[in-house]
Amino acid sequence: MNNPRYRNIDRVGAIVALGVLAVLPLIFGGRYLVGVLTVAAIYGIWAVSWDFMSGLTGRENFGHSLFIGVGAYTAGFMNTVFGFGPWWSLPASMLVAVVFSLVMGLPTLRLKGPYFALAMLSGAVIMQRLMLIFWEYTGGEEGIQGIEPLLSSPLHFYWFVLAVLALVTALLVALARSNWGLILKAIRGDEATCLAAGLNITFYKIASLAISAAFAGLGGALYAHYQLQVSPQLFAVVTSITIITMVYVGGMASIYGAVGGALLLTLMTELLRDFGEWRLMIYSLVLIAILFFLPTGLVAPIWQKVRQRLSGRSQDAQPQAPAKPAAPAGKTGRSALDGEMVGKGETI
Repeated sequence: MNNPRYRNIDRVGAIVALGVLAVLPLIFGGRYLVGVLTVAAIYGIWAVSWDFMSGLTGRENFGHSLFIGVGAYTAGFMNTVFGFGPWWSLPASMLVAVVFSLVMGLPTLRLKGPYFALAMLSGAVIMQRLMLIFWEYTGGEEGIQGIEPLLSSPLHFYWFVLAVLALVTALLVALARSNWGLILKAIRGDEATCLAAGLNITFYKIASLAISAAFAGLGGALYAHYQLQVSPQLFAVVTSITIITMVYVGGMASIYGAVGGALLLTLMTELLRDFGEWRLMIYSLVLIAILFFLPTGLVAPIWQKVRQRLSGRSQDAQPQAPAKPAAPAGKTGRSALDGEMVGKGETI
């Protein structure tokens, strides 16, 4: 929603959540928690990048891992083969991911039906296979080893990834609430009407895919510099399915809900490790329950209810201005009913 009251509440909520995530390692300590939170933040970047394109336009991307793997391998090649510093891999991974998005999106996003989803799925599978075929250059199943870290301190690297997640989320939320986002949602609702209105829907879909791919590639590069190696497993279909599940749990087309879904499922996976062989069954049952009983997601709907309550309380706390007497229609050229209707309008 674009209600100004909600915007202020969203900003405060984001600052509080960011502050809590930043101080958690300082309160509980331990390198293990820092590692879990770092992986959760990287998954958050992947989730919001997927939700921006697929959630808003309705064209689901089953091969998002293609852009993740391309970004990670770009970072690995630049650092270990070409000798570039690790920081150069961040913009390079975004650029290469955008190139792949154009190669895949230009011929498929013009078509209707499941062709885009199948093409992206096939692209990820093909890239995973190519990494194994050309093992002399890619390292095969072992991948690329010996990638340099961006920062020597794991805590500092976590804070950096958290800052990147916050910036990416803020940018994508702003785009989703702008005219661009409205057009993407309109495309999801009815492409034929958008075409009749003179909108170049192919351009908007391809551009949104390029933005999605750029941030997915960025997350892939961050993951490579965190793990200090990359492997063909990053291209696996299960990576894309995991990200899609996180978005559905968080709330489709909400952007910020995808971050919550990524954090929730990553932390839940770690908390269930003590259950041993029962871990996968419990995890699956929880996911099924969420998707079945909460089809619109968990994180975003809960936050929408919270901010509605907070907005209602803040509105009740404000002193009510005295009502002005309605002016006669003959003196103002506008009836009292017109004035009442104008007073009820909201700025979007």
